Amino acid sequence: MEESLQTSTNYQLEFNGKGTEFFSIIIVNWLLTILTLGFYYPWAKARKLQFLYGETSLNGDSFSFHGTGKEMFKGFIKVLLIIAFLYSLFFLFVYLKSPILAIVILYLGILALLPFAIHGSYRYRMSRTSWRGIRFGYRGDRKEFSVNFFKWLFFTILSFGLYSSWMSINMRNYILGNIRFGDVEFNSDGDGGDYFMLNLKGYFLTIFTLGIYAFWWQKELFEYYINNLSMSKGDKEIALNSTVTGGGFFKLAIVNLLIIIGTLGIGYAWVVTRTMKYIFENIEMEGNIDLNLLLQTEENYKDATGEDVGDFLDMDFVM
Repeated sequence: MEESLQTSTNYQLEFNGKGTEFFSIIIVNWLLTILTLGFYYPWAKARKLQFLYGETSLNGDSFSFHGTGKEMFKGFIKVLLIIAFLYSLFFLFVYLKSPILAIVILYLGILALLPFAIHGSYRYRMSRTSWRGIRFGYRGDRKEFSVNFFKWLFFTILSFGLYSSWMSINMRNYILGNIRFGDVEFNSDGDGGDYFMLNLKGYFLTIFTLGIYAFWWQKELFEYYINNLSMSKGDKEIALNSTVTGGGFFKLAIVNLLIIIGTLGIGYAWVVTRTMKYIFENIEMEGNIDLNLLLQTEENYKDATGEDVGDFLDMDFVM
């Protein structure tokens, strides 16, 4: 019989990646992507994610990303065909002297891809992630998410953007609430009203302080995301807590900027590893779930089309 933990337990998240190691991966990725006219990109992304996940650990054991360049390449080709079809329609209606209709069709087509990209990206990325051999998973329903997405988008347009805070939090709650880590469930309890007030305050204080408050705004947003995230298994729970500071974000941003400028962009690898290290050092986890007793419940899913659509739309889905 599974024994429960009666006392509170601390969990340690760490990122141990080094800039020099990441740079060696990035430089090869850049060169091969250029030499292959972009076709190496799926393999480049797979190598990048395998490094970042492999250098991230929980209680001393690393995460693993099992996605492959071959899987992503198949999705990459599908995305190219979809985009080619949309642009074919666009140029067809331009040729038929209907430029407004051409633009409408193009933007509606891209808009229709958004919920598909978000759903597909999470389903693929989670199913290809594991820790100690236990897979993550995403159980969201594509139809349900799409209906909700366009409903929230309609309210956002109707309210001239004011509803965007509720849309953002609703999406976050739905997506993260459908993520599984073996037989452990994720929960996100953000509230659109609180998020709206947080952004309203951050916006005006950033203007009032000539941009200085932006780092404290970023701190409050990150804190809100993390502090409203938890994991549960039956009546047991792990709560997450952020310890980032506005000063910490300020120092991180300034040093990162100096690295990028001073190295003419070559220092990007060090910027990424420094940022990842700071983020994971400042996430605390405490609860009573025994991670040694996790059960395998999630299936493999190898269709990376949504992941590649997300890349095309410049949307990076990192939990």
